[in-house]
Amino acid sequence: MEPSWSAGAPHSVKRWQLAGTDYQPAAGECSLPSGKQFSSWTPLGHKEANQQLFEERVNLLLRWFDLWSDRQRKHLLRHLLARCSVPQLKLCRDLLMEAVPVTRVDFTSVLPRFLSLYVMSFLSPRDLCSAAQVCWHWRFLAEQDCVWASRCLRRGWFLPYVPAEKEFGAWKSHYASCLASLDWLTPREAARTYGTLNQASAGPAEEAEERRKERRIRQMIREKLQEEKRELLRSRRPWGSSAKLGGARGDGAQTGRPASGGMFSSWPSLSGPPRSAGFPTSCLSLDRAASRSLEGVQSPGSRRHNHASPALSSFTCSPAPPSPAPRVHLPHPPLLLLVSNRIPAHELLLGGVKAAVLVVLYDHRETLASLLTQAESALCGRTVQRLGFLAPGGTQDVHVLQSSVLSERTLLTPDHREFWEKLSGWVEPGEDGGVDIFCPLGASLSGLTLMRTLSTLSGLQVRAPLGFATGSFQNILGEWCDSSMRVGPANPHLVTAPAVRYIWDGVLQAWCRQAQWMEEALGELRPQLGPRLQGVGLLARGRALGRFLLEKIGLEEPRVSANVTQALAQGLAALNRQEEARPLQFLATFLTRWPEERSEPPPSEGDLCRIPELPQMVVDWRGALVKELHHSESVYLARLGAVLKVYQEPLAAALASNRAILSFTDLQLILSPVEQLLELNRLFLVDLEARLQRWSPDGCVGDVFVKLCSRLPVYSNYLNNYSTALHTVDKCREAKPLFRAFLKRVDRTLATHTMSLQELLLCPAWRVQEYVTLLQALQVHTHPGHPDHTHLSSALEAMLRLRESVHKLKRNSERDELLEETQRQIRGCPALSEGNRQLIMTQEAVLLRSPDNEIPESLRVFEEVCDLGLFLFSDALVLTRRTVRHTPFSLAHRDTHTFLASVALTCLSARELTHTRYVSHAFVLDGARRSWVCAALRAEEREHFLSALRSAIHSSLSAHQ
Repeated sequence: MEPSWSAGAPHSVKRWQLAGTDYQPAAGECSLPSGKQFSSWTPLGHKEANQQLFEERVNLLLRWFDLWSDRQRKHLLRHLLARCSVPQLKLCRDLLMEAVPVTRVDFTSVLPRFLSLYVMSFLSPRDLCSAAQVCWHWRFLAEQDCVWASRCLRRGWFLPYVPAEKEFGAWKSHYASCLASLDWLTPREAARTYGTLNQASAGPAEEAEERRKERRIRQMIREKLQEEKRELLRSRRPWGSSAKLGGARGDGAQTGRPASGGMFSSWPSLSGPPRSAGFPTSCLSLDRAASRSLEGVQSPGSRRHNHASPALSSFTCSPAPPSPAPRVHLPHPPLLLLVSNRIPAHELLLGGVKAAVLVVLYDHRETLASLLTQAESALCGRTVQRLGFLAPGGTQDVHVLQSSVLSERTLLTPDHREFWEKLSGWVEPGEDGGVDIFCPLGASLSGLTLMRTLSTLSGLQVRAPLGFATGSFQNILGEWCDSSMRVGPANPHLVTAPAVRYIWDGVLQAWCRQAQWMEEALGELRPQLGPRLQGVGLLARGRALGRFLLEKIGLEEPRVSANVTQALAQGLAALNRQEEARPLQFLATFLTRWPEERSEPPPSEGDLCRIPELPQMVVDWRGALVKELHHSESVYLARLGAVLKVYQEPLAAALASNRAILSFTDLQLILSPVEQLLELNRLFLVDLEARLQRWSPDGCVGDVFVKLCSRLPVYSNYLNNYSTALHTVDKCREAKPLFRAFLKRVDRTLATHTMSLQELLLCPAWRVQEYVTLLQALQVHTHPGHPDHTHLSSALEAMLRLRESVHKLKRNSERDELLEETQRQIRGCPALSEGNRQLIMTQEAVLLRSPDNEIPESLRVFEEVCDLGLFLFSDALVLTRRTVRHTPFSLAHRDTHTFLASVALTCLSARELTHTRYVSHAFVLDGARRSWVCAALRAEEREHFLSALRSAIHSSLSAHQ
C-alpha cells in the first residue's frame, strides 16, 4: 500500500516549493509513479532509482542550507551530530582536521602534567615568573615546589619548615625572600668599592721592566732555534739523519745523551741557584731577576718539553740590578685514605671526606699488588702527608684483604713487607708524616708490638685508637696512641681523634652509629640465613665442580699424578709433626719448595716470619678506661637531655596552654622515667669528673660505680616500662595527627643527635651493656691487691644481673612477637598466646599414607599426601597443611599454612621408621587418637627435629608431675 502525502511528514516536499529553483529532472531517469517523486518513499529494490532519489534530496538539502542563516545552520549541525554514531563522529573529526588544521595549541593542556613540569624545569627563574603571567594554569605549573626546590637547594637555601599538605608556592616564596636579602652591588657600586679590571696596577716599575726583558730573551731564543734548524737542514746528508750530525758536532757529548734533529737534549740553566736536579747546567748567564721571571712564567710541563739549543752557550746577557722575587706558597701535601668495601655503611663515610683527602675504595677480595696499583694511580706521582687505613680488624690484627691479615706474625712476610715498604715510600717523612690505622691496636700488647714493628719497617709514626669498644667502631672517636708510646700518669703522646683530619666530625659520628646498627642487623640475620645459605652454597659448589670436570677437563673420574700425591703426603706429614698456627700458608710454602729441596727439612714457622723482640711496655690501662668512661657518659647524658629538651618541654608547654598534643597520662608514661635516669646519671658524672681530675695509678672508681648500682631499681623500672612506653608512642602516632606531625618535625635532627624518639628511648639498654664492658676491662687491668678491685667486682655483679634482666625482657618480647607472627601465619589456628607458651622450632615435612596398614613397616609402600608444617611449642605440636605458591617470572615462592591439628606433648610420642627402598627420613607421630607418618627432606633435619621434640616432651611431662 502506497503512503499518502501529508504536509506534516518530515521528508515530504511540495512541488510549489521548487518553483523558484533550477531543478530539472535528469535525462533518462526512471519515471516514478505520479505524485510520488518527492515523497518519503524510497525504492529499495531499484538501485539506480534509489541513488537518483538520494542525490536529489542531498541537492535539495544543500540548497536549503545555503538559504538558511548562521544560527539555523549551527542548530542543524548540532542536531545532526547528536544523531551520529561513533564512527561517523570520528569521520567528522578527520574531515575537520583536514579542513582546519591545528597550528597553535597550548602544550600544557595536551601533555601530561609531569611532562609540562619537566619542560618548565629548564627555564630560568625570570622566565618562570614571565610564564606565570600567561594564565592561571601556567601560573599553577610555574609555581610548583618541584620546579623551585632544586633552584633553592643548588644555592644552599633550605626551607626552614616542612610545608603543609595543601600549601602552594612555598619554595618560590623562599627563593624570592632569599634573593631579596642578598648583598648585591650594582656595577658602579662595585667599581667604587673594589675597582675595575681595566685599572692600571699600582705595582713597582720593575715588574714592567722584567716583563720586557723576558720578552726579549724569548725572542732571542726563538731566533737562535730557527737559525740552528736552518743550519741543520743545509748541512744534512741526503741519506743520513740530523741526529748523526748533532752527534758529530758534540751535542750528545755536552748533554750526556744524543740529540735528534731539531729537538735538543737540554735546557740551559740560568746563573744563580739551580732550579732542578733534572736539568743540566750550561754557560748561558742571565740576571737572577730574569731567571726568576722566566721560571715563574713557564709551567713545569713547558720546562720539561721545550729544550733550547746548545748553540746558545756562546750567548751572554749583561746583568741587571737584582729585584726581590715574590715567594710562592705551595699547598700542603694531601692525605691518603684507603677504605675497604667490607666496612659497613662505607657510602655514608665517603660522603663526609674532606677536600684535601684522596680516597681509594678497594675491593676486599683483591690482592696487595692490585691495591698498590690503585693507590699509585690515585696519587699520580705525588706524595702524601699521612696515610689512613680503614679496614675491619680487632685489637691484635687488621683484615687488610680477605686473604691478607696484618698481624704481629705476618708483618715481615715478603708480601706484607713489600706492600708496606712501597706504601710508606709515598708518605713524606717528618714529624707530621705517618700512618693512621683505624683499628684499636692500642688496646692490646700484641697490637702495640705490631705498631712498633710497622714503624721500624716503614720509618714513619704509626697511630691507632686506644679506646675500648663501647659499640662498633666507637673507639675511632676516642683517644689514639702512637708507636713510641710509654704511657704514664700523664701521657703526652695521646692524641684526640685524628680521624677528623680525614672525615668531618658529624659525618663520622653518624657513620659510627649506622655501622653499629648494621652490625646488629647482621648478627640477627646470620643465624637465620646461615642454614639456608649453607645448603645453597653446597649445591652451587657441587654444580660448578661437576660442570667444570665434565665440560672443561672432560674426565669422568679425575685423576691426580703420583708426584702431586707424594708432595701432599709429605707436606701433611710435616704439618702434623709441627704445631703451626697457619697450616695453609705452611703447606703452600712447603709445596713451593718441594721440587727444589726434597732432601732438606720443611720450613718452619720461624723461617717464614721472624719479628724481633721488643721491650716490654708499661701502659696505664685504667686511666685510659676511666677517660673513655667519662667521654661515653657525657654522650649518654646528652642524648637523655635531648629527650627532655626536644620532646618533653614542647609537649608539656602545649598541654599547659590548652593545645595538647599528648594527654598528661601518655606524657608521663613515655617521658617521666627518662627524667629519673637523667638525674641519677648526672650525679654519677659529677663523681666521675671529681675522680678524674685527681687521677693517679692508685685512683679508685669502683665506689662510684657501687653508688650508681645502689640505685639500679630506677633502671629496672625503666626497662620494665620500656615496652609499654614504646607501644604508647606507636599508638599515639597512629591515632593523633598532631603528635605525628610533631615527631616528623623534630625526629632525626641535630638536636636529637640524628636519632628518633624510639631510638633515644633505647639508649639506657645500650648503656647497660657498655657499663658491663668497661667494668670487665677495668677489673682485668686492676690488680687483686688494689683497693679498687673489691668495689669493681661488686659493681660488675650488679651490672651483670641488670644485663641478664634486660636480655630476659628482650627474649620475652621476641617470644611474644614470634607467637603473634605465627598466629597470623597459620589460617584458622586457635589462640596461641596462652600461659608461658614458647615456640621452639618449625620444621618442613611431607605427610605420608600407606594403602595397606597390615603390611610390615619394612615392606610398606608410602605415598605423599601433602606438605606439612610442624610448629613445635613448649606444650603442644601444631600440624599445618603447607601450600607453596611460586611467583610468576621469578624464582621466589611464598608458603601459606592452614591449621590441620594440634596435639598436647603429654600425649604424644615419636619414633623413627627404618630407611628402606620405599621410604627415607621418615618418622611417626603417635597421638591419643590418631597417628601421622611424616618424612623430612634430609636425615639431619629429622634428627634435629626428633631430638627437640623428645626434649620438649620430657620437659612437659616433668612439669605436669
